[in-house]
Amino acid sequence: MNVLLIEDEYPAAERLQRLLLQAAPEAQVLAVLDTVAGALSWLDRNPAPDLILSDIQLADGLSLEIWEQVVVSSPVIFTTAYDAYAIHAFRANSVDYLLKPVKLVELQAALQKLQRWPGSEIKSKSEELKEQGKPSAFNPSLSTFHSSMERLLDALPHAGRPYKTRFLVRQGEQLLPLPASEAAWFVSRHEVTTLVASDGRRYVVDYTLEQLEKLLDPAHFFRLNRQVIAQLPAVRRLHPHFNGKLAVELHPAPTEEVLVSREKAGSLKAWLEGS
Repeated sequence: MNVLLIEDEYPAAERLQRLLLQAAPEAQVLAVLDTVAGALSWLDRNPAPDLILSDIQLADGLSLEIWEQVVVSSPVIFTTAYDAYAIHAFRANSVDYLLKPVKLVELQAALQKLQRWPGSEIKSKSEELKEQGKPSAFNPSLSTFHSSMERLLDALPHAGRPYKTRFLVRQGEQLLPLPASEAAWFVSRHEVTTLVASDGRRYVVDYTLEQLEKLLDPAHFFRLNRQVIAQLPAVRRLHPHFNGKLAVELHPAPTEEVLVSREKAGSLKAWLEGS
């Protein structure tokens, strides 16, 4: 089985390749691509792979733009940090979607679903498209798939759309909506992002801090350092620190000291003043 991996985060790409080797030892990764442009170029120059494993947010945009610009025959398993409610729009038309961090058992289950993919339909339609001089590919139920992709694109945040106002968080076996206004701060440790609510409750969320920076309203949220994004009411005090840095006192209090670099200290003060 030949696999194309579309993923812009190196640790996630490495993890997926390790999991794939465990789940399907016969699989061969043909290429690892980190941009929409790179994927389009690769698909134009190479035969369609047996499977595409693709993240949604790439270095230069959403991978869904690939399916907007070229007809792709290969079944696709999406790996994503986006909430399940956004992905739900097209779940039946892709092989599967996996929320990060991807787990081995989930990848194995997705590959089992792949075995039931209607290959005969792919072949006949692909040949038909070739005869018409169209790009070399076909995805089963193509019009339905593209329609679902459009619904998914509409559900995802992008330029010009209002900022994220709530999160789906897990509480036991349940998913609960939590207003973004109740998020005091976010912290990233060991590739896991935790939302700390204003009442001290903690929830793991399926976003990186880089993604949250784009999704959250910058008038209310500020990236303090590599590990922490805080909402304005959570910032209680600033304390001078060594070499021009600032120590930030947050509520609820974190277990580790939160420092802001000298280079970013001015931006933080301006943000707190509403400038």
